[in-house]
Parts: sequence; structure tokens; C-alpha cells
Amino acid sequence: MEKHTNEVESPSAAGRPAVSRSSVRTVIGASMVGTAIEFYDFYAYGTASANYFPKLFFPKTDPTVALLASLLTFAIAFIARPLGSLIFGHFGDRQGRKTTLVVSLLTMGCSTVLIGVLPTYATWGLWAVVVLCLCRFVQGIGLGGEWSGAALVATENAPEGKRALYGSFPELGAPIGFFLANGTYFLLEIFCTPEQMLSWGWRVPFLLSAILVVVGLAVRVSMQETPIFQMALDQQKVVKTPLLEVFRKSWRQVLQATFLVAVTYTLFYTLATWSLAYGTKPKSQGGGGLGFTNQEYLLMLMVSILVFALFIVLACVYADRIGRRRVLIGSSVMLVVFSLVFPYLLMAHHNTFQVMVFLCVGFALMGIAFGPIGAFLPELFDANVRYSGSGIGYNLAAIVGAAFVPTIATWLSSHWGVRSVGLYLAVMAVCCLVAVLTCHETKDVDFTK
Repeated sequence: MEKHTNEVESPSAAGRPAVSRSSVRTVIGASMVGTAIEFYDFYAYGTASANYFPKLFFPKTDPTVALLASLLTFAIAFIARPLGSLIFGHFGDRQGRKTTLVVSLLTMGCSTVLIGVLPTYATWGLWAVVVLCLCRFVQGIGLGGEWSGAALVATENAPEGKRALYGSFPELGAPIGFFLANGTYFLLEIFCTPEQMLSWGWRVPFLLSAILVVVGLAVRVSMQETPIFQMALDQQKVVKTPLLEVFRKSWRQVLQATFLVAVTYTLFYTLATWSLAYGTKPKSQGGGGLGFTNQEYLLMLMVSILVFALFIVLACVYADRIGRRRVLIGSSVMLVVFSLVFPYLLMAHHNTFQVMVFLCVGFALMGIAFGPIGAFLPELFDANVRYSGSGIGYNLAAIVGAAFVPTIATWLSSHWGVRSVGLYLAVMAVCCLVAVLTCHETKDVDFTK
């Protein structure tokens, strides 16, 4: 197999048409780089909204209220994501995966860099908050077209029997982006004083995003259209209004996809955003008073994210062997148990061992729940509406499962204690279990249709 040419697969025994596939290296680069940038941008904002934005953009309010307001700006991009999935899904199913992914990456990257040069409340007053929200909204529009396109680049190039494994490529962008974002903040906090971080240090991760965007564009501009979409073009199966087709014929699959993914969002932002604030802030500022510094907690998150990456791959390997449903049913049941147990790990002051157990077990379950989604969601939809259908479901899940998670969890923990956060996650896990049980197994579906 050549590095820069396509590998041609002969017709299968089932009589399916022959398709040409890009090399594994090209598929990995095109699908993983963009989602790594996506998650890098989101994690950078999530960390900033938990630690710096309350003082920079909401300095004249009560500390707890300022934290809640800052976390609400975090939610804006999630609200915009379904709109982005409608826009980019339409063009992705009409014009192709490649061009759509390039535009979504540019939209996302430019808004992220603008946040890095934005004046704060001290300079612009209320207008600083307004422009921050606007940048966050545009970022969400771009993100709305990102994941589903990257998942299709991976799975529509996958050889038979390896779709879940190939679907893990964009999923691995999540821990990679997280590691880069938190690693950047970790290094900054080593070399910068708290005053320097509030003055200019918080801007660095957003500005560094420009480098990642250039790399991502270079990879995506050079890739070819996916063979499945090219086949749909050749067979004239492309529909004029894919969005209408999705809601007319596949509305049930959209609902299933939404609740399949929602729990992974809830779990992730409970682990990565809410727990960061809970572990590092005193109770007077909306935290849990666990006594960790930002640097200590970021280091623990960076170690545990390696567990996340490992279990994504393991879950996808087993999803190709035993099916997507069995893996996701198992992860949902284990998440219910975890939700009821983890609050007891966050009750001791500065107990590193207990917090590491919480993070590592949580991210292991996150990997099991998140990994197979890269193949399972696209497999729920026909090829001519796959970008729209999987994108709408995935991004509606961002509202249901993620948009207000840090805010809700912070409010619950400050009013009802940390056990209420566990019950919140358990409810989302049960919703996922119900969604999985209503789905048919898709491991052996004909992906060309």
C-alpha cells in the first residue's frame, strides 16, 4: 500500500461494488487532526471558563455567581452546534465530506484565535462579554460540522470488519486535544505567576490554536473524497434536501443517536471541567474545598486521559468482534454503578489517591462509551444522509448532555452536595441504556447503501 495513493479493494463475496480507499496514514491524519483541534479548543475554553474568566469577564459579581456565569458562556457553543450540524450536514451530504470539513475547521479555528486577542471586562466592559459570547457561538457553528465529517472520513474508508477500529481515529482526537490543552496550561502555570496568567497567560492556548489549524488544513486539503460518497455521486443517490430526508425517514435514529452520545458528554465535562473547579476552589467560590492547586489537578487529569485513550481503542476492537450494542450496554450499566459510588471519592481533603481512582475509572468508562460511537452513529443512517443524520444526533447530544453540565453540576454540588451530581450522571446513563436497547446491531450493515 502506497502512502499517498489509494488502495483498491476488490468486490466482496456479497457482491458489493469495489471501492478505493485512502491509505491508513491519510485517513488517520484527516480524521484525527481536526477532532484533536476541536477538543483542544473546547478544553482550552473549558479550563479558562472555570479558572480565569470569572475574574476577567465577571469581576463585579459574587465569586460563585461569576463562576456560574462564566460556565454559561461555555454552554453557548453547545447551543450553536446543532445549527452548525444543519448547515454543514447539508453541504456534507450534497457537496462532499472533504470541502465541508475544510470550511468547518476554518470557522472553528478563526473564532478560537479571536478569543485569544479579546479585550477583557476591564477594557471593554459589557461589550467584552458580548463579543466573547459571539466568538463562542461561531466556534460552536464550526464544531457542529466537525465530528460527523471526521467520523465519515474514517469509517467510509474502513475495510470490512474494521469500521469501529477506524472509527476510533477521530475519537482519539478527544484525549489528544485534551492532553495538548491541559498540558499547555500546566506548563504555563509552572512558569507564570497567578497574576501573569490573569494578565496574558490565559491567552496563549487560544493563540497556539492557529498552529494546529494550519496543520489540520494542510492534511485535509490534500485528502481525497471518501469512496462511499463518491459511489453515491456515481450512482446518483445524492439527495437535494438531505435534512428533510433525515427528519422524514430517520427521526427515530436521530433521537437514538442523541441519547447514545449525551451520557459521554455529561461524563466528560463532569470529569474534566466540573471536577477541576470542584477540586481546586473553596466552597465560598462554588468548589468543594478539596485543597488541590490548578497545577496539581491538571497533572492528574493529564495522567488519567491516557486511560481514556487506551480504552477507546480497546472498546472499538471489541465492538468489531462482539458488536456495538453489547459494548455500549455494558458501559451504560457500569456508568450507573460508577455514578452512585464516585461521590464518596470526592469527600476527603486533598486525597490524591481517591481523586485518581475517580478520574481513571471515570475516563476508562468514558473510553468504553465513547469509542464505538464513531462507527455506531454513522451506521444508523443511509449514505446519502449520513453526514446530516449523525451530525444532528451528535450535536443535539451536546445540548442534552454537555451544554449546562458544569453549571448544573456546580449548582447541584453547592446546594445538594456531591451525591446529587452522581444522581444526575446516573439518569443520563439510564437514558443511554434505553437508547441502546432500542437500536438494532449495526456491525454487519452494508455501509455502501
